[in-house]
Order: sequence, then C-alpha cells, then structure tokens
Amino acid sequence: MRVYVPLTLPGLAEAHRTGRLGAEPFAAYAVTPALRAWYGSDDTEELEYAALTQAALASLRQLAAAPDAPRRRVVVAVDVADGAVSAGPGAGAEPGEVRLAGSVPLAKAAAVHVDSGDAGAEVAAAAAALAAADAGDDKAQAAVDAAEEHDLLWFATQEIGNLVTGREDS
Repeated sequence: MRVYVPLTLPGLAEAHRTGRLGAEPFAAYAVTPALRAWYGSDDTEELEYAALTQAALASLRQLAAAPDAPRRRVVVAVDVADGAVSAGPGAGAEPGEVRLAGSVPLAKAAAVHVDSGDAGAEVAAAAAALAAADAGDDKAQAAVDAAEEHDLLWFATQEIGNLVTGREDS
C-alpha cells in the first residue's frame, strides 16, 4: 500500500540520518474508503493525489507547531505492507488518515514531495493562519488555500541528502 507521510525538512533530515520514518504509531495518509467517499471519485490517480494533498496539509500543521523549521511542506511517499496500516484515530480522523504501527525504513520510500523555495512566503503565511482558518476565519482560510495552490515538487529518494542540506538544485 502506498502511504504519504507528512514531515518538515528537519523531520526529513532526521529520517535521512537514522534511515527510519517515525518511531511510535504515527499518522500517514492513503487511499481509504473514507477518502474515496469524501473525494467522490474512483479514479486511482486522483485519489492518490487527494491523499498526497491531505498529507501536505498535515505537513503544514507540523510547520505551524515548529516555527524554526524552514517553511516548506514535505511528504514522503512510502510503500508498506497492508498489515502495517490501520484506520485513523476514530471520528476525528481526516479523510485518508491512517496509522502506521511503528517506524518504517526510509529505504521503502518511493519519492519525496517538497515545496519549491518560491512557495516559502505563502507556506509561512498559511502556517501562521492555520489555527484561525480551523476556527472558521475566511481570510485565514484564503492564506491556507494560497499555499495549497503550490504543487509539491517530486524528488527521487537519491536526492534526499541534497534536500536536507539545501542543495536540491545541485
């Protein structure tokens, strides 16, 4: 099963250093029955993109909680055994949210998706506005939506070292 793990650049650096994603049961996003119902499509490619988008929003939430992290959303696409995945944590789970039982080898990553550097201002504004957007503030929601307008760039797993050292263009 393909799952999308939300991170920040420091989180990706830690995974690169240790060779593992996560430690305890941790959240990821996947194509689930709840995501299919929420998104209203049976197109696998569209559903995978919806799961990636949900993970990008979770990465934004991590950025909001980590003010010193570079303002770039990070999502790692990982292939795991179906048995390693369980449903999200009850009624409050986001569409497509799942739990992974424990850490996953970074070697199982298929790709990494990261904001380009030019998305930084919008991502920073979205992270700062996230709590207000969650409370129903339309102006704050517009800031979150502006960040979501930026597509995450695709990187091969061999490029992780360059991403975490800020040399992704080399």
